[in-house]
Amino acid sequence: MSVLLHACQWLGDTSWSIALRESLWVYPIVETVHVLALSVFLGLAIMLDLRLLNIALRRTSVTEITTRVMPWVWMGFVLMIASGLALFYSDPVKFYGNVFMRIKLLLLVLAGLNAWRFHATIYRRVATWDAGVTPPRRARVAGGISLILWAAIVTTGRLIAYDWF
Repeated sequence: MSVLLHACQWLGDTSWSIALRESLWVYPIVETVHVLALSVFLGLAIMLDLRLLNIALRRTSVTEITTRVMPWVWMGFVLMIASGLALFYSDPVKFYGNVFMRIKLLLLVLAGLNAWRFHATIYRRVATWDAGVTPPRRARVAGGISLILWAAIVTTGRLIAYDWF
């Protein structure tokens, strides 16, 4: 038995995990918070990605969009991660063995790396390209990759409930 599976079994046997899993109201509330936080995060991230792709908000600078939406993006992200961890905590052994959960986690890492790369490289030089209507190719690629990854994350997240493997 793997160390990770053993840790998931231990975690699933804790009183808090059992209480969360067996609660009539708490689990659905946590799941609702997760979906609402995802909506806030993803809705605003999509706005930025569409601007990077030069599809929407063409008359608004990327800097202005990021200045306005990033605090909300971070709030949605933090709530989404916290509620997602709580959902995992409710039944860690089930989620450990779920192929869609594993794919979702891999996609989340890739989305995080894409966002980090964008903010650490391309966005650092935003002052040189922000005035232009069309962002540079690397910014457009980052926005496109972000949209694809988040669509896949939402899809695999939804498929977690239908793991027939």
